Amino acid sequence: MAGKLRIRVNGKLRTVASAPGTPLLYVLSDELQLQGPRFGCGLAQCGSCSVLVDGRETRSCVTPVSAVAGKSVTTLEGLPAWYARERKLAQVPALHPVQQAMIDEQAVQCGYCFNGMIIQAAELLSKHADPSEAQIRSAMNGHLCRCGSYPRVIRAIRRAAQLMQQSSAERKKEGATIGWNLPVAEDRR
Repeated sequence: MAGKLRIRVNGKLRTVASAPGTPLLYVLSDELQLQGPRFGCGLAQCGSCSVLVDGRETRSCVTPVSAVAGKSVTTLEGLPAWYARERKLAQVPALHPVQQAMIDEQAVQCGYCFNGMIIQAAELLSKHADPSEAQIRSAMNGHLCRCGSYPRVIRAIRRAAQLMQQSSAERKKEGATIGWNLPVAEDRR
């Protein structure tokens, strides 16, 4: 029997009617209409359904919605705002640096796996400002890409790390908390 459960998604407190055991992925896509997390395998083995739960990559296809009560869930749609909160930016950029770097490096081919890869890379870069290739490969292990774009993904993560370091240096130099030079985001779900 479905009840009312309150969960925080992309910074907003939401009330959902799904049963507590419903996979978080279904609640996000079906009830909240968020399309970032994708159904890939349903077994937490491919990474397409990844979201951040309290800043940690989590496979939403096997996580019951009740497990995130009292926690903060961030999807691909909320990643720029999460980055702005993490970095204490005055404005939310339109894209997270990882999203921009994936575009710049043309890393996306079919795009099905990229939600999870971007989420995982964002978590990695929140913990390691300048990860080695070995750290990148280790963090991305378990995110499957049927198109084989792994070398471009590694380049994109390195580029994102550089963008984030430049952004930090610019903010320190200017002595203020500002957004970096990407367009400011519009309100997201």
